[in-house]
Amino acid sequence: MTNDLATNVLNEVRKAVVGKDEILAKALLAILAGGHILMEDIPGVGKTTLAVAFSKALGLTYKRVQFTPDVMPSDLTGFSIYNKETGAMDYQPGALLCNLFLADELNRATSRTQSALLEAMEEGQVTVDGVSRPVPRPFLVIATQNPAGASGTQPLPDSQMDRFMVRLSLGYPDEENEVEMLRRKQRGNPMEAVKQITDGPGLELVRQQVAGVYISDEIAQYMVRLTAATRTHPLVYQGGSPRATLAVAAMSRAMAWVQGRDYVVPQDVKGIFRDTVSHRLLLTGRGVSEGADPAGDALKQVSAPAIA
Repeated sequence: MTNDLATNVLNEVRKAVVGKDEILAKALLAILAGGHILMEDIPGVGKTTLAVAFSKALGLTYKRVQFTPDVMPSDLTGFSIYNKETGAMDYQPGALLCNLFLADELNRATSRTQSALLEAMEEGQVTVDGVSRPVPRPFLVIATQNPAGASGTQPLPDSQMDRFMVRLSLGYPDEENEVEMLRRKQRGNPMEAVKQITDGPGLELVRQQVAGVYISDEIAQYMVRLTAATRTHPLVYQGGSPRATLAVAAMSRAMAWVQGRDYVVPQDVKGIFRDTVSHRLLLTGRGVSEGADPAGDALKQVSAPAIA
């Protein structure tokens, strides 16, 4: 990444998250593109640390909810309470009224609670007692999901998976980075070293710049052909939706912007396609058992346009 703001933000987040530069870069791309992030991982590898570090570096208000089956929609959206003095119902804001919301172990929540989160993600608002209230801008969700089969979990519905711009996984650190993590912890809390680089209005301005990055007709056709290739893959039951193509375009614009360009090239698309599309695909039973990679196959099969 060559853009100064992106570089500075990543340098700050790296103070708290060790050895995961590629994942941090892709998470930042999703944030700049205005999307939400799904982190699928085992507990204890640094998902919460990542979210808190980005909130500090970007100057965003941050809230976290640990999801369990007894978390209610009102915990997220807020609720109205009767005020004896005024005789009116006063609104008490819920956890979603922030800039960066961490939904920890989302796949342990009930469908009603997930629906409340979905409204905020998709429409940028929460509804309480028939009154819709906008969430602060910028607004983004980083949700964590335990691996399939973990105790007390259930798969997220397809419609909710499709609302996340990317799915990422931190995974275990290697030996060298885990040792470095221990060293930093001995010197104090690494999170205290993370400094603010921008703020909410600054991030909104950057998102406007990212949205203005140019995509030529040839590149747009390339994106559409890639998504279409996932729909005809023999091991895919349900391919990428048009929303997937829009997400690929948004992430490609962010990739171009951090590289200092105001136009998208095929390499931008290739760099983000797998992380943006794979979680939206439903594989056949055979595809699951064989570990199929339809997004990767699409990148191999579809020819990229030549850019002069």
